[in-house]
Amino acid sequence: MPGPRAAEQSRNPGERRPLLARGARGPRRWRRAAATAVLLVAMLERAAFFGVAANLVLYLNSGNFNWAGEQASLAALVFLGASYLLAPVGGWLADVYLGRHRVVTISLLLYLAASCLLLATSIPDGRSSFCGEMPEWPLGPSCPSSDCQHALPSPYCAPTLYATLLLLALAASSVRSSLTSFGGDQVMDLGRDATRRFFNWLYWSINLGAVFSLLVGSFIQQNISFLVGYSIPVGCVGLAFFIFLFASPVFISKPPTGSQVSSMLKLALQNCCPWLWHRHAARDAQGAHLLPDHRYPQPGPSHEEDIANFQVLMKILPVMVTLVPYWMVYFQMQSTYVLQGLHLHIPNIFPANPANSSPALSSSGGGYRFPEAWLLLANVVVVLILVPLKDHLIDPFLLRRGLLPSALQKMALGMFFGFTSVIVAGVLEMERLQYISHNETVSQLIGKDLYYAAPLSIWWQIPQYLLIGISEIFASIPGLEFAYSEAPRSMQGAIMGIFFCLSGVGSLLGSSLVALLSLPGGWMYCPEDFGNINNCQMDRYFFLLAGIQAVTATLFIWIARRYERARQGLSVQNCSSRDRG
Repeated sequence: MPGPRAAEQSRNPGERRPLLARGARGPRRWRRAAATAVLLVAMLERAAFFGVAANLVLYLNSGNFNWAGEQASLAALVFLGASYLLAPVGGWLADVYLGRHRVVTISLLLYLAASCLLLATSIPDGRSSFCGEMPEWPLGPSCPSSDCQHALPSPYCAPTLYATLLLLALAASSVRSSLTSFGGDQVMDLGRDATRRFFNWLYWSINLGAVFSLLVGSFIQQNISFLVGYSIPVGCVGLAFFIFLFASPVFISKPPTGSQVSSMLKLALQNCCPWLWHRHAARDAQGAHLLPDHRYPQPGPSHEEDIANFQVLMKILPVMVTLVPYWMVYFQMQSTYVLQGLHLHIPNIFPANPANSSPALSSSGGGYRFPEAWLLLANVVVVLILVPLKDHLIDPFLLRRGLLPSALQKMALGMFFGFTSVIVAGVLEMERLQYISHNETVSQLIGKDLYYAAPLSIWWQIPQYLLIGISEIFASIPGLEFAYSEAPRSMQGAIMGIFFCLSGVGSLLGSSLVALLSLPGGWMYCPEDFGNINNCQMDRYFFLLAGIQAVTATLFIWIARRYERARQGLSVQNCSSRDRG
């Protein structure tokens, strides 16, 4: 007679259960241990991600590479966009071939290797090995007159750095797309309340990882060295990999079950290009007998279900696409907002003792400068405070009075706050450029690099970061809620992947706009001012983003109203059908 373990495995032959003996209360205890391990891995991964992204503009703009401001902002936007744009890749590999456990393991290994490569570029010997010798380009203004111009040199070490950043983006996106659903698998059998609580803790863990990275990593990178600062992401990823492997015996690992991506692509091909579809179908029919299918048969939705899911996807997709300009605005806080902050007056903190101050501290004004990336904490803190406040007080209060807005209405409100944030940034940049035009600048050392800043305090940036944080509450979280709740159960993973992918499209569109405006004659073209943006017109870039956001927000409201009217009509039709039945 088979024992209880054999009986359990016979119920799910393809599912790897924890291999530890458990009593009556054992499963719940081990599930919690597995969920806790996933939360720790997620927290450490986000700490590593923000450890790379928060000061990336400063790193590329520093004397290590001497990239111009627009070049550094472009690289940061490409990295952020790719980290979302590549999200469906890891999910597809997990669904079709490898399973979520293997994808997370491989992604963490790739994460660790790419983090070590980035760390190597912070060492002179590493830069010379991977990039060759660096040409000498001054950071300060190099033109004696305002009308001289010369070609902007290609950024030093660009192939190595872009390859490293894209590998990091691929690893981060694969972990993001697979670890979230993998964690849900650990608590799914414990009920909906346990699943809800897990995702709440997951959101908090991610933000706590960001807080640690911004407080510790950003301070070290800006005021001590990038060698020590970029050692922190390596350590975080290494610890995350160790925890994930150590907890593997208690994980529930489900096998790959297939993906509907191919079905959706076939239906899209049938609807858009029927002539091309007929040629593809005929070619498949001719080769079907030559190449037998050795794949394991896996249950999946019927053709009628595929058509119904495709129709739902065509209704949801326009809503998510019109959210793309919001992501163009959202990712400015880790690119152009950072660049703007480097050219505002940054105060000293933790003044050094004159008796034992080091030469480095003395050269920087007798203390450590406030890390510009710490302003991202305004975004993180407002999210950490408002999420529980909204969940426990504001939403129940509005629900009791029938005033709780729908997810689409919240997303429109989030777009408004994003629009307000970029308008505030544009007004601040106009004021900053007024000081620059009147030759009212202060020179300040940030790390080892000299910046010519306006005498405006960096604290004036706090409102735009707070507004972006509020917009995230109303746009990003309800956007995830909409993508999850409106998708058919068999397509929830695919549509969530599309949601993350479109947010990456927004970041890449923002970087493309920066690249376009950096061409000769553009608002971001200032080759005579290496390392600075004082001869650029970044205020116009902010106002252009605000205009794009305003136009697409209007379009979003129109699409959302049509979507909600269609849903209400369908609900009324279903109710009348049940009444007749």
